[in-house]
Amino acid sequence: MRRAVIVDVVRSPFGRGRAGGALSSMHPVDLYAGVLQALVERTGVDPALIEDVITGCVIQVAEQSGNIGRQAALAAGLPESVPAVTLDRKCGSAQQAFDFAAQGVIAGAYDCVVAGGVEMMSLVPMRLNRMGKDNEGPLFHRRYPEGLVRQGISAELIAARWGIDREAMDAFALGSHRRAVAAEEAGIVQRAIAPVDAPQPDGGLVRVERDEGPRRDTSLERLASLKPAFEDEAAAARFPSIRWSVTAGNSSQVTDGSSAVLIAEEGFALRHGLKPRAAITHFAVAGDDPILMLTAIIPATRKLLQRAGLGIERIEAFEVNEAFASVVLAWMRDTGADPERVNAYGGAIALGHPVGASGGRLLANLLARLEATGGRYGVQTMCESGGMANATLIERL
Repeated sequence: MRRAVIVDVVRSPFGRGRAGGALSSMHPVDLYAGVLQALVERTGVDPALIEDVITGCVIQVAEQSGNIGRQAALAAGLPESVPAVTLDRKCGSAQQAFDFAAQGVIAGAYDCVVAGGVEMMSLVPMRLNRMGKDNEGPLFHRRYPEGLVRQGISAELIAARWGIDREAMDAFALGSHRRAVAAEEAGIVQRAIAPVDAPQPDGGLVRVERDEGPRRDTSLERLASLKPAFEDEAAAARFPSIRWSVTAGNSSQVTDGSSAVLIAEEGFALRHGLKPRAAITHFAVAGDDPILMLTAIIPATRKLLQRAGLGIERIEAFEVNEAFASVVLAWMRDTGADPERVNAYGGAIALGHPVGASGGRLLANLLARLEATGGRYGVQTMCESGGMANATLIERL
């Protein structure tokens, strides 16, 4: 039986997704190309052996348009014979890219493939691709006459349904920053980060080596001082259970970043001198209520573990994307996962969430945690706009 293995995962540092952010002067093609170059250099793979570059990117317009994966592969110096495809499964785009890559390896469609993602949210903001148009259509509106809601409202609805209060969300957010800072200071997450030389207005370059998001000086008092970010009179009338407790401090950060993973068939990897770190063994996708929107990680996790024949207690490390603190807290309550095994090195609240690329960052942290603890199984899951989710099981080798 063919087995898909992870040879290595590389990502850029994550910069704040706004003007003046650490990476905001970069072109997204160059940012992704640099990560692809670093992946080839670190693994020692012959780039001519790469059979495809599968890329996640959510806002595929302007600088990120026209199959950015192909532009980046060429910009990285990969042979012209290496094709590429770019996909959008919202926040799960990079995770879906490496799931598709691994599934292709298992099926025999590939022996060696790169999967990754990129998003420059400072340059190509969310919703730019809608061009002010209705992207849902009459039949959709007939089914959901009151319409969907912003993700922040969904996070509020989750907090209300699971009885998660502001204090719990702020405490979780503080933990995310503290874990991220501790992991960085210990050098745990640096293995995955490829430094970036960001161009400056004066023509010079500034080397960016660390994530810009973690706040070393935050506290519960500072988090408690922030106002609710999504308070809205119409939403309050529609959803009277909302208590307005989601803030910028307990939500993921808007971020620039990219990531890439080299995935190969195990025998192929060994024949070509590529050392596998883990195997990708099981996959699940799920849909759920598109109003709650961010809860599909719960059925996706259950489906994944059922397929693998594993109980939740067998999983030594989890990476659950911190779109909002309420999402992860609800997932933990529903699944019974040990909080000490969840996002051990911080999550998107501290590190940021470049939506098309985040899956690679979660995978890097998951691998690092399993290797640091000697754990065998890790699960990664990602909530997605529209009420969807991915879940992936990896096994450390």
